[in-house]
Amino acid sequence: MEPTQSLEDFYHQKLNFMPENLKKELGHFNVFNLDDFLGKHAKPIPYSRKDYFKISLLKGHKRLSYADKVVDVEDCALLFANPLIPYKWEPLEDEQSGYFCIFTEAFFNNYGNIKEYPLFQPGNTPIFPLSVTQNKSIQNIYLKMLEEIGSDYTYKYDVLRNLVFDLIHTAMKMQPALASSYSSLNAATRISSLFMELLERQFPIETPTQQMLLRSPSEFASQLSIHINHLNRALKETTGKTTSQIIGERVAQEAQALLRHTQWSIGEIAWALGFEELSPFINFFKKNFNQSPRSFRNIGTV
Repeated sequence: MEPTQSLEDFYHQKLNFMPENLKKELGHFNVFNLDDFLGKHAKPIPYSRKDYFKISLLKGHKRLSYADKVVDVEDCALLFANPLIPYKWEPLEDEQSGYFCIFTEAFFNNYGNIKEYPLFQPGNTPIFPLSVTQNKSIQNIYLKMLEEIGSDYTYKYDVLRNLVFDLIHTAMKMQPALASSYSSLNAATRISSLFMELLERQFPIETPTQQMLLRSPSEFASQLSIHINHLNRALKETTGKTTSQIIGERVAQEAQALLRHTQWSIGEIAWALGFEELSPFINFFKKNFNQSPRSFRNIGTV
């Protein structure tokens, strides 16, 4: 897996310049036509996390990889990427186009907590296939963004924030369950959100010498300064799962990603995921996927 891409990396690698407003601690936003990044000279997009948020309108047959999932999209799709989840997309045909916008969490300071929207939460589906009508509606939002960012209007970034919210709420209306879950924010949800952020902060594991530091429910509860029973109740209420289940599922997801996207030995992957011995990791993987890590890796490389 590639190291996390920063905004500075994005501008250096893709555009060979650095915007002035990146140097300010006021948040950052930009919007692009994907056509400028396609063609025979375009660099492949590596499987990695970014340290910023990104919403993309993608047109054309493509394969999307995010977390431990791989999805083929036949035509148009809206993709929500956040700093917690690694992803990449690869074209499966020559005809590709679209738009994307990038922004930092700080861009929405005092405008709500952007990362609490279900679209940016681990475990939710960040890909929305679009009908012709939906695609046209989303495209119009991006065209407004491009027009606005090129204007000299003093309050254009307020307009751009509203347009980002348009994208978010348009997608959430496609899946009403997501919208209703956002409105039920309470103490248990806040604890769950803090727990998930603490869990995800340990990733990506970018080198074989990097190891997860928090692995047990008691370690997470201690870090959050709450009783383990309180943490378990909050997670059970909001996710229907125990703390151990969530940790185990996330470790299993990372195990798949590392087996698929790195050349590290299975022993190195086991150690990085907090297993001091190889055999417990092999048993853990078999319990979750009904096959050994080696079999999974071999099937993935056929």
